[in-house]
Amino acid sequence: MAPAQKLGLIAGNGRFPFLVLDAARAQGYEVVVAAIKEETFPDIESHGAKSVHWLSLGELSKLIETFQREGVTRAVMAGQVKHKQIFSSIRPDWRLAKLLLSLGTRNTDSLLGAVAKVLADEGITLENSTALLEPLLAKPGVLTKRAPSEAEKKSIEYGREVARGLAEYDIGQTVVVAESACVAVEAMEGTDATIERAGRIMASLDPGHSTLERALTVIKVAKPNQDMRFDVPVIGVKTIEVMQKAGATCLAVDAGKCLLMDGDAVLQVADTAWVAIIAG
Repeated sequence: MAPAQKLGLIAGNGRFPFLVLDAARAQGYEVVVAAIKEETFPDIESHGAKSVHWLSLGELSKLIETFQREGVTRAVMAGQVKHKQIFSSIRPDWRLAKLLLSLGTRNTDSLLGAVAKVLADEGITLENSTALLEPLLAKPGVLTKRAPSEAEKKSIEYGREVARGLAEYDIGQTVVVAESACVAVEAMEGTDATIERAGRIMASLDPGHSTLERALTVIKVAKPNQDMRFDVPVIGVKTIEVMQKAGATCLAVDAGKCLLMDGDAVLQVADTAWVAIIAG
């Protein structure tokens, strides 16, 4: 009997790493987890991996040595590492420090792309994080019972244009719009914090003098040349809950590029909240 194939999993925060781990095990892989101390949920320890190794952000040499010792030649990166964590909590080892000094820009793509190249040079191929989760990628069209209204469609059209401009510079993937006016754009804080900030801005407007409708539309896009190995757009039940609190009624994502973390549960929660979701 041939030995099981091994797959390395570099795990960030959230449920994404757990989904990848479950899918990989279901397809017969032995999974070796490199869990990031500052990010990964502790219960990854009891989720059926062959082994779990805890590393701090910045320990690139330890990551490589761990995978090589375990015989890992293929790996995936799943789960968010907050952008502000990368630039505030990271204590780079010599290998990562050398890599950081070589970067022309300090955005997510350049950093993770450089890490992927270093891994490849050491015989470890970083693969698409969604390769095992194709059924969870957003399908084209209206995904919820309610379709976007005409006003929401206009906001989506405008928001996509703005969001693609941001994504091109790897600043963020999310914009929040009210009546074709940009209320908030994502930078290092992440999608949920951006939506919450938009809600606070709208709540601060004087209802007697504001000319904007209160309802918000959220647009989340992939980058123009989205590298599916990392930083893939993700939405989940929590996204819808945050939208509800902020007064957002519509969500637009990129078909085939955005992962519905909680599968159909996202759509069920959206339907209950009468939130429209569309993928295009």
